[in-house]
Amino acid sequence: MLWIKAFHIVFIASWFAGLFYLPRIFVNLAMVPSGSDAERARLLLMARKLLRFTTLLAVPAVGLGLYLWLVYGIGRGPGSGWMHAKLVLVLLVLGYHHGCAVLLRKLEAGVSHRSHVFFRWFNEIPVLLLTAIVVLVVVKPF
Repeated sequence: MLWIKAFHIVFIASWFAGLFYLPRIFVNLAMVPSGSDAERARLLLMARKLLRFTTLLAVPAVGLGLYLWLVYGIGRGPGSGWMHAKLVLVLLVLGYHHGCAVLLRKLEAGVSHRSHVFFRWFNEIPVLLLTAIVVLVVVKPF
């Protein structure tokens, strides 16, 4: 079980690294001056590759977490309210990940009119989600 936990943590950390950086690329895309087609194309390529890689990291992260929960029973039984809250937050992280994919498609199509300020704020969401998840897992407040 400890090996599974260790790899779960590694994949979670890697997944979140991608979620932290992808919106930073969106910030840069929103700041590209018109006529800078090469810069825009390079940033879009980086974003596409990072989204693909981040998605590949999310699959084992979620899979190993489900394995720990369903097979080993972590977070089940009395006093497991923290796990229910964590699962809700994990669903929000998955929604955020999907939202990044939607925003990237809009940026690629040139139909996103979001400012760099929006993307800077959007970039803070995974930090808040990860902080809440870590507190729930370590402190187990309920």
